[in-house]
Amino acid sequence: MKIQERTGAGNNRSAAPAQPGVGERLPAPPRERKPALAALAVLLILVGALGATVLVLRAGDRVEVVKVTKEIPAGESPVEGENISSVMVAEDTSIHYVKWEQRAALTKLKAKNTIPGGVVAVGEMFGAKSGLPAGKASVGLSLKEGQYPSDLKAGDTVSAFPVVSGTSTGKGSSGSNGTSGTPLVASAKVNTIAAKSDATVSTGNLSITLLVPQEEVAALASAASEGKVVVARVSDSGN
Repeated sequence: MKIQERTGAGNNRSAAPAQPGVGERLPAPPRERKPALAALAVLLILVGALGATVLVLRAGDRVEVVKVTKEIPAGESPVEGENISSVMVAEDTSIHYVKWEQRAALTKLKAKNTIPGGVVAVGEMFGAKSGLPAGKASVGLSLKEGQYPSDLKAGDTVSAFPVVSGTSTGKGSSGSNGTSGTPLVASAKVNTIAAKSDATVSTGNLSITLLVPQEEVAALASAASEGKVVVARVSDSGN
């Protein structure tokens, strides 16, 4: 009888759910998917890659253009190997570069104003006729040997002195002529120099043009018409 009672008592027990053991993980709830954020991330990656590709391609868009290597005085033409060379620059349609393949046509033009060395040439610097700086005039001189420095070149700054009679100038002078201590022009730029090889017979004479202040033109032109001008190179004063 006791055995049956115990068995019956056991049958009346309610079944309790089993508790998870210590250290066991509870199942995580399913994550909510966000397709819009995923699509935005992919779009940003594509935009970044496209931007990088464009930068690389634009960096490769370079053109060969003319660079001024030595000062070109106003009225002078550029000459390959003397005052221009080629250089590669990034292409920019807003800048009127003179491309290297256009250099032959460029040599037929003249600098509107003095162009310093070291700059990249642009179309606005050149024209069929040269321009003169404000307040300046161009005066031509025909000089005999001894009336100019033997190494005179375009772009030099010079002073022009009148030749006077009665004083010896020493070596290189002709007769008893000398120069006055007061210059006709204190500071002028040598604009152009005719090559000595242009003459059929080399005489030592040199034809040059000077850029001088307009108020000093009359005295210089008068002396030049008589061949009584001597030029001496001086330090550049910014003219």
